[in-house]
Amino acid sequence: MSLTLETERLRLRPIADSEVDTLHAILTDSFVRKYLCDDQIFSRQQVEEMLAESQRAFAEERWGLWLIEVKAEPTPIGFVGLWNFFEEPQPQLAYALLPGATGQGYATEAATRILTYAFDELGYGYLVASCDKPNLASQNVAERIGMKRVEERTENGKPIVFFRIERSMGEDGSEG
Repeated sequence: MSLTLETERLRLRPIADSEVDTLHAILTDSFVRKYLCDDQIFSRQQVEEMLAESQRAFAEERWGLWLIEVKAEPTPIGFVGLWNFFEEPQPQLAYALLPGATGQGYATEAATRILTYAFDELGYGYLVASCDKPNLASQNVAERIGMKRVEERTENGKPIVFFRIERSMGEDGSEG
């Protein structure tokens, strides 16, 4: 089974070992790290460890981090995926876009594809996403893909908003 996923405009592919510098560049971009990384600059070693964890998760559980590329121009514009945060029982939806890729619906499109993958391929019954309370753009993405705000709490001194979506039930009562 291929772990490369596609949408109308995007290709999502697991991040390869050789792309640690690409992931590091995304995670250390000031726009991205403002909310995603609590404005901390990750070292290359930390990103290598994150990439190793993503690859382990793909190998064992079929989830991790995918680079986002626009099909028409296959240069990474960010990443999307499932990742463990806040000791939740299953990984959460996560994404980051470089500033030049925002405002074009790419985050919504990529997040929707991961949502479908989590429900249809991984069999999840629900999916959670969280973001810093001031990150209105991420809150808007969560709402656009049908997630509902379910909780707000403080983690590490920062207000975090949690969203959740349940796998929908088909008309015949089956999950789908």
